[in-house]
Amino acid sequence: MEETSWRQKSRELWLREGDKNTGYFHKMANAHKRVNSMVKIKINGAWVSEDRDIKEGVVQAFHSLLSETDEWRPRCNGLQVGVLEGEAAALLEAPFSEEEVFGALSDLNGDKAPGPDGFTMAFWQFSWSFLKEEVMGFFKDFHDQGKFIKGIIACFLVLIPKKGGVEDLKDFRPISLVGSLYKLLAKVLANRLKKVMGKLVSKSQNAFVEGRQILDASLIANEAIHSMQKSGGGGILCKLDIEKAYDHVNWSFLLWLMEMMGFGAKWISWIQWCIGTGDPLSPYLFVIVMEALSCLLKIAKEGGFCRGGNSMVSYLCWLLMWFEAMSGLKVNLNKSEIIAVGRMENVEEVALEFGCKVSKLPSSYLGLPLGAGFKEVATWDGVEERLRKRLSTWKRQYISKGSRMTLIRSTLSSMPIYCMSLSQMPRSVSSRLERIQRDFLWGGGALERKPHLVEWSIICSDKRKGGLGVRSLALLNKAFLCTWS
Repeated sequence: MEETSWRQKSRELWLREGDKNTGYFHKMANAHKRVNSMVKIKINGAWVSEDRDIKEGVVQAFHSLLSETDEWRPRCNGLQVGVLEGEAAALLEAPFSEEEVFGALSDLNGDKAPGPDGFTMAFWQFSWSFLKEEVMGFFKDFHDQGKFIKGIIACFLVLIPKKGGVEDLKDFRPISLVGSLYKLLAKVLANRLKKVMGKLVSKSQNAFVEGRQILDASLIANEAIHSMQKSGGGGILCKLDIEKAYDHVNWSFLLWLMEMMGFGAKWISWIQWCIGTGDPLSPYLFVIVMEALSCLLKIAKEGGFCRGGNSMVSYLCWLLMWFEAMSGLKVNLNKSEIIAVGRMENVEEVALEFGCKVSKLPSSYLGLPLGAGFKEVATWDGVEERLRKRLSTWKRQYISKGSRMTLIRSTLSSMPIYCMSLSQMPRSVSSRLERIQRDFLWGGGALERKPHLVEWSIICSDKRKGGLGVRSLALLNKAFLCTWS
């Protein structure tokens, strides 16, 4: 029990109990405690250092952020959104089955930080055999009445820094830690909703839609840039960031949009009762809201948008203002960029009119290089940097060889996967990354050059053949690229 308790406090979820890592968990928990302490912070441009003032300032700031005035918002009845058929809408409102609920429970990570109820999902997974009747009773009551005790939806709001060395409250991302029973309900509803997302949102949206890959968006963006450069023409690329996306959504607009899409009255009432942030439902609801922007852009394109001319930027500004007026979502101009593609001379004037900064290629999009040659070794420097940065957090901690092997399989081998799924990794890059893994296995966190007792090809072979089952990056890269052929 002691080891389990310290593992939960350490947040080192990659490592399982049973290897007597209590000392390591204890050190990591203390390290997290030091990092999480807040000595001073800038709130609305003013520095605050007293504990009481920090608490009051943070509470007041997020109360203002999460509150919404009852102001009138326009609607756009001409949006050509996807519409659910009667059978699909009826399936969303069907009674909850025990198999469905248990399947959702099994998919949830049992060791994530608990909400106000203090129970992790591991408790419900372990206790399912003798608590399932009470859980299913809760689901039946919710299906029949469409509501539950509001205390179940209560949550802790925690602040996650968006980058290192943050000083301003704006640089923290608020994350809601919801109660375990509500999280299970939201997961079941999300599983139902994701089955119909492909019928509702346009093909330009790839996130959280079954059968689509977010990598497609990066691939299309890179192909569009390459085509523009090859043709000798010019244009601008707008990278837009939504300010506090999940927190600024106007919920009445979301419910109106779902009604437009053909959702039933019972389902809409469920969503209205369950609305919150930080639960498994939030990403899917956000995609539905962003479909309104996709429809506005489609209407603008059909009306002549993107055919050239300086007035196009003004039209885009007006379109984003209309979207903000309807949905409550505002473009964060401080984090948005305009990038010149090909022959474009007046990009500074365009950025000045738009109100954002000018950037240039190569850039990044969805965590992947944008407008860069993937065959160039320098393009992959960021992957190696992230690998070494992750190792630096483990340098001063003693980790046994067995735990190092677990880290290599679960973390170090997985970090380059996102980039490898889109393009071929140069051989020199895969050799460098595997050298880091070898040095970590035999030398520890300091990457000391100690003798390698076993050949790396043997370590990468199957356990049934005497290996340790570490994935070869070159072979893994080839396997991922087969999805595009």
